Amino acid sequence: MGSILLVAEIQKGKLREASLELVSFARKIGAATNREVKSLVMGQGASAIAEELAKKGGGEAFLADDAAFANYNLDAAFAAVKAAIGAASADVVLLSNTPTGWDLAPRIAASLDAAFAPDCFNVEAEGGELVFFRRFFNGKLDARLRPAAGNVVATFQPGATAAFEGSADGKVTPLSVSIGACGTKFVEVKVAEAKGVDLTKADIIVSGGRSLGGPEKFQEVIKPLADALGGAMGASRPVVDAGWLPHEYQVGSSGQIVSPKLYVACGISGAIQHLVGMKSSNYIIAINKDPDAPIFEVANLGVVGDLFEVVPKLTAAVKAAKG
Repeated sequence: MGSILLVAEIQKGKLREASLELVSFARKIGAATNREVKSLVMGQGASAIAEELAKKGGGEAFLADDAAFANYNLDAAFAAVKAAIGAASADVVLLSNTPTGWDLAPRIAASLDAAFAPDCFNVEAEGGELVFFRRFFNGKLDARLRPAAGNVVATFQPGATAAFEGSADGKVTPLSVSIGACGTKFVEVKVAEAKGVDLTKADIIVSGGRSLGGPEKFQEVIKPLADALGGAMGASRPVVDAGWLPHEYQVGSSGQIVSPKLYVACGISGAIQHLVGMKSSNYIIAINKDPDAPIFEVANLGVVGDLFEVVPKLTAAVKAAKG
């Protein structure tokens, strides 16, 4: 049996949070199938990041340290991943479902003639075989993918699981990569103006639905509770479609996939597209006057009542508890 190789990403000079989430999935697979976890770090002067990953569950971290990896380049990254797969004797390769993963993973899978499981949110071992879970038809259905090939390449949604928080013994191993001629070259990165909040990083999210009746109610009802809890404000798709809030606030299959410690859904019925985006939250509180609302099926605590009465009282209680 081979090993698991996770391909880490560096973002703004730091190990990307999604890479630590990959560690969680890799260690889950390793524990279930008796595979060893190994990792790859690509970058220029990235030894400290490789050491960090090795200590945070990445196992043996192969370090491809070269000027060619100062910025992402498909040809160079592909050469590094292939070299790491050989060094690790890996038969399971994990990447994040990010622009880098979208670009790199299919090429790796094709070169290995491997099974390809993209955009997954979970993985389980059943009868000694891996089963990957992904959503399709706009999140209405879950697919179970059982690889038929000996090797498998999979990408996982950022935010689909918690980042690995433990520590483990690991080591850094320099990786020799024969890059050769690259068909493309890095030109520049243009970063879009930051708007709103990155909900995938929020520990607490208070979301509102169309039941609020208008954009002003988000400022009057939802935002005060979010501020009192020290969290962020979110919304369902109908709210965004109505123009009440910008798209970056949308939680759901066509918005952001989140897994905060606490998710409070106010006046959200729970369409499948919204549930896809938040049902992996650690604790869910739903407030809705319809006792049959689908949101209650995933809620840990349900409050059947008028959100305009419940939410302000909850906000006041939180403020009082904080003194």
